[in-house]
Amino acid sequence: MREHGRVPLLASILLMNWLTGAWAVFRKDLRVELRSQYAANTLLLFALAALFLVAFAVGPQPLSARVRAALLWIVLLFAASIGLGRSFVAEYEGGTALLLRLHTRASMVFAGKLLFNFGLVVLLTLVATSVFLLLLGVSVGTPGLFAGTLALGALGLTSATTLLSALVARASRGGPLLPVLLLPVLVPVLVSGVGATRKALLGQGWGAAQDELLTLVGFAGATLSAAVVLFDYVWVD
Repeated sequence: MREHGRVPLLASILLMNWLTGAWAVFRKDLRVELRSQYAANTLLLFALAALFLVAFAVGPQPLSARVRAALLWIVLLFAASIGLGRSFVAEYEGGTALLLRLHTRASMVFAGKLLFNFGLVVLLTLVATSVFLLLLGVSVGTPGLFAGTLALGALGLTSATTLLSALVARASRGGPLLPVLLLPVLVPVLVSGVGATRKALLGQGWGAAQDELLTLVGFAGATLSAAVVLFDYVWVD
């Protein structure tokens, strides 16, 4: 009986240690970002510049819901791929990658990076979407579907970007290489996100966008599962 009681206790201790390590990586990245504000400024400036350019090019002429949805997702995708490219590159350039390997497990590093990058993408999505709706005068017919699509797309975008940024970090010019590798991978997110966003703008219900939402959920689950399996080899080797 005493042995059976020790197993849950040991599992709880291991879980708490893992969560503490992941949270420490997240806090480190947050402190660095608050000092430099590199990633947030890159994300927001690129997205805002692209949105203002789109609004200027389109002018007063009306756009279809599909075109509006495509423009929004293209801006989000390119901004995230450029702004999150230094997620792991900065660790190698600053010499902190070795310290992270010595003091934390690979899964902790990925979880902390994923949480931090997801926060940046959520910030980008909130600001870019608000400016997009304001500049183009877009009305959303189904706000719940619109928000759910953006949230699922942000999760898939973050998980794929975090994993690929770790893969290219050891290259001498890994940062610019990330968008080239990322865009083909994110085609399912782009296609499904545009489709579900178009239906949300038109006021269609959740059932109409079921296929697109399932694709977004499946993509996020697949990339997170791949990261769990592969990240140990990517980070250690």
